Amino acid sequence: MIAMQTLYEHAFRPDSDLNEIKERNISVYKNDVDEKFVNFLIDGVNGKASEIDESITKSAPEWPIEQISLIDKTILQIAIFELKYSVNVPAKVAINEAVELSKQFGGENSSKFINGVLGTVYEASDKPEMDG
Repeated sequence: MIAMQTLYEHAFRPDSDLNEIKERNISVYKNDVDEKFVNFLIDGVNGKASEIDESITKSAPEWPIEQISLIDKTILQIAIFELKYSVNVPAKVAINEAVELSKQFGGENSSKFINGVLGTVYEASDKPEMDG
C-alpha cells in the first residue's frame, strides 16, 4: 500500500520529489513496513515505467493507457513489475494483492479490469504456472 500511495502521489504531482514522498509515507507506517521491499517496488516501477506501460497497452488494447484511471494504472504498474521482475513474489500473490487494492481504492469495475489485465500479462510471461 505504501508503494501504491507513493507512486500514485508522484504520478498525480510529477514535479514532486519521489524520495520525499516515499520517506514521508514510510514514516507514517514506520513500525509496520518492510522498507527494503517498498524501495524495491518504487524504484523498480519508476525505473521500468515505460516497459510496464507497454505491457498494459498490449494487455488492454481497448483501453488507451491515458484513459485508465490513475489509481488503476498505479496498481497495475506495481503488479506487473512484480510479475515480470520479482523472483520473490509469487504471481498469485501479486495478482491477488492488486485485486484487493483495486477493491479498496479503485472504482466499481476496477478489480475485474485489473484481474483481466494481469491475467493476460501473466499468460504472456514465462513464469511457472500458478497453484490453485
